[in-house]
Amino acid sequence: MLLRNASPLPRTIWGETWRLLLALAVGLVLFGIVLTDAEQPGAPQVPEVLPFLEVVFGVVALALLPFRRRFPLPVALATAALSGVSSLAVGAGLIAMVSLASHRRWRPVALAALVSVAGGLTYEALRPTRDGLWFSLLNVVIGALLVSLTISIGYYIGARRDLMASLRDRADTAEREQASRVAEARANERAQIAREMHDVLAHRISLVAMHSGALAYRSDLTPDETTRTAAVIRDNAHLALTELREVLGVLRDPTKGDLGASGVEPPQPSLESVQALVDEERAAGREVASSIEVSHLEDAPNALSRNAFRIIQECLTNARKHAPGAPVSLAVTGAPGVGLDIRVSNAVAVPALAHPLPQSGMGLAGVTERAVLSGGELTFGTDRRGQFVVRARLPWRA
Repeated sequence: MLLRNASPLPRTIWGETWRLLLALAVGLVLFGIVLTDAEQPGAPQVPEVLPFLEVVFGVVALALLPFRRRFPLPVALATAALSGVSSLAVGAGLIAMVSLASHRRWRPVALAALVSVAGGLTYEALRPTRDGLWFSLLNVVIGALLVSLTISIGYYIGARRDLMASLRDRADTAEREQASRVAEARANERAQIAREMHDVLAHRISLVAMHSGALAYRSDLTPDETTRTAAVIRDNAHLALTELREVLGVLRDPTKGDLGASGVEPPQPSLESVQALVDEERAAGREVASSIEVSHLEDAPNALSRNAFRIIQECLTNARKHAPGAPVSLAVTGAPGVGLDIRVSNAVAVPALAHPLPQSGMGLAGVTERAVLSGGELTFGTDRRGQFVVRARLPWRA
């Protein structure tokens, strides 16, 4: 039977050396006591070859001791059996017993303990003392108590090793969980930055692209129309930079970031800014029918207000990209405790641009994720009237 330690400690030269020296010292002390007792007057005669065998078997036991970790039970049984003939092997047998007991499996330990006690009886039979049978039995009892002590020490060492292994596993698990939390936080931060960047830049840049395309491909524009279009491009480019700065102000740690010359974080877009967004669309020549009926609009939570604005902004941007020239209908209703309902629709079958705007494919996915993260939901699709409808429902906890 091979036993493996749950968490074996690394072997060192000094660790093996001091154990061998201890086993040798214990064996030499006992062997010296035996030889001294054998020279006393009246000591029973023993075979002359027995001292030689004790030395040989003791050396064999010491040679087996380094293999106790790889083969704990065989080494413990062998050294226990050798100690039945050689007192020089007793030290090696006790250390092998400690190593076996550190695995904390009672059946192998019980078997090795029986062999050790049997070895003690055998040795007393081979070397009877001049003090009689009772003294020999006392030696056997002392040997059994010594074996019990070594087993207890082995169990203690094994329990301590298991405890240390458990603590190491917990520390490793805690480090892995911490690393996982850090990675998740970084991924969430990247996703948040990506959503904000997309929502901010897509709206403004699409306006810039649309009007710059008109300048590039329309040769019938009057100077006044060209000037107004260029002004729209300039204003939206400046607004894109301004809103991008605002987004970075939200995502950056205020204690470390630069919030501007005043040191005050700029106001973020909210539901109160939706009407201005609609006016911008109309100023750009887009037909937008809007209805905003929200109770206590000014009391809307910041996160809800900002998410609603970004969803509406992205819907208007998508309508401009995919349905240029089509009228857009916007309806926003809500109240504290009831929730916020956003509905944006536009016709699908409309003439496409000669030079369509580039599409990222992330707009609806981003606003859907934004709605879900805020505890709401967002659905989109074409209804039976041929209208592409985006509807978002966001919770508004009073």
